[in-house]
Amino acid sequence: MYYESKEFINMDPSQAQSDSSNDVHSLEHEDAQAHQGSSAANKAASGANEAGVTDATGDENLKPAPPSPFKHRSLIRRLWDRFNIYLVLFVFVMVLAIGGLIVLTLKSKEDARKNLTSQGLTQDALKQLASTDVTVGTPKQILTIQANAVFAGAVLIRGDLEVAGALRLGGKLSLSDLAVSGTSTLSDVNANNITIGNNLNVQGTLTLKSGISVAGQSNFNGGIVTSSITAGVLQLNGNLKLTHHITAGGTLPSIVKGSAVGSGGTVSLSGSDTAGSVTINTGSSPPAGCFATITFSETFDNVPHVVIAPVGTAAASLNYYITRSTTNFIICTTSAASSGQSFGFDYIVMG
Repeated sequence: MYYESKEFINMDPSQAQSDSSNDVHSLEHEDAQAHQGSSAANKAASGANEAGVTDATGDENLKPAPPSPFKHRSLIRRLWDRFNIYLVLFVFVMVLAIGGLIVLTLKSKEDARKNLTSQGLTQDALKQLASTDVTVGTPKQILTIQANAVFAGAVLIRGDLEVAGALRLGGKLSLSDLAVSGTSTLSDVNANNITIGNNLNVQGTLTLKSGISVAGQSNFNGGIVTSSITAGVLQLNGNLKLTHHITAGGTLPSIVKGSAVGSGGTVSLSGSDTAGSVTINTGSSPPAGCFATITFSETFDNVPHVVIAPVGTAAASLNYYITRSTTNFIICTTSAASSGQSFGFDYIVMG
């Protein structure tokens, strides 16, 4: 307790006392006393709590306060305050943008797939195509026609033409260029001119109605069956096997009679430069000498080989011989033939 003065001790409690000096400031004094009492009480309570003992009044219910349940919440709040709200908004906007982009991408793919689906033509659309010039669909769409289609006019295809089935043409096919990378199977082909830049492989029979003209060398590993072969030069590196006749054709050579046929005698010839026959008819008093001169229709490059054979006993009894050159050969005799006889000689000429 606070004691103002010593006079307070000597005061009689039963008597009323007057304090003229304190009447003036009684309110201020009471306030001061109240403030001092509150401060003292707070200090006493704080000291008692820290020491863990009761206060001067002896109240044992005053104990240390338990920890606040809002302690963890205050920690979360401090973390939340430190977190930037603008960063949260930015992340939220980015998530929305990525999600929208994914949705738009999937939708565009779905639309593209729907555009490529087949689309049929109604009867009205077919009538419109038959009467007017219209454009149906877009390049991304597919036009499917289930029924047969007949085009009375020309058809122009600006892009590629792909045929999944067989291609049948009732008329002519006109192509400026035809390039085939794979194998082609053709039953009948009619062409005016065919130019083959590489080898020509014919598995079956090659039939040529107008002949064959070969400018270079030709090699035939198998047999050649033909009714006629016309060649300027035929060169055989192997043996020549003939199972039929040899017919020597060509231009008929010229013949001139000699003095050995006698007066009024004649000569004639049949054959060619390669082979033939000479017929001699003697006149009167034929002397020894030459019967005839045979001139070739074409001159040989070298002096050819000429072989003659007598025809008949009258020719065989003669001492005949020949002379030859690149242009002709002459049949002669060293003995005079009989008058008025007919005989002859066959000849073969090889260059």
